[in-house]
Amino acid sequence: MSEDLHAVSTNGKVCYLEIPTMDVENSAAFYKKVFGWTIRDDNAGNISFDDSVGQVSGMWVTGRKPSVEPGVLISIMVDSAADTLKLVVENNGKVVREPEGEGEVIALFSDPAGNVFCLYQSTRS
Repeated sequence: MSEDLHAVSTNGKVCYLEIPTMDVENSAAFYKKVFGWTIRDDNAGNISFDDSVGQVSGMWVTGRKPSVEPGVLISIMVDSAADTLKLVVENNGKVVREPEGEGEVIALFSDPAGNVFCLYQSTRS
């Protein structure tokens, strides 16, 4: 029996992020180029985003310190952690931790504002 995805409860689903930055346009360009996120203006005139699969949205905010130390660590799924880290560096981000693991590969990077995120690559079929 297949489940209707629209009938599944979304209670508890992570759906929205606010990412600190001093330069919203630069951060928006970084995430668009590296991850293919859709950049848009929200109904309040803020530069906002939707992730590449339309499951998570959010916006960049000024006036907050970037999350430069991993605390709550948000992972972004990618096809290739190594290839994505190349894009991170090409777009003014930094490698924090090189890819490691088998079956599941993780790596840490910081965006141009200094926020640390995790890349997650599943190598299992």
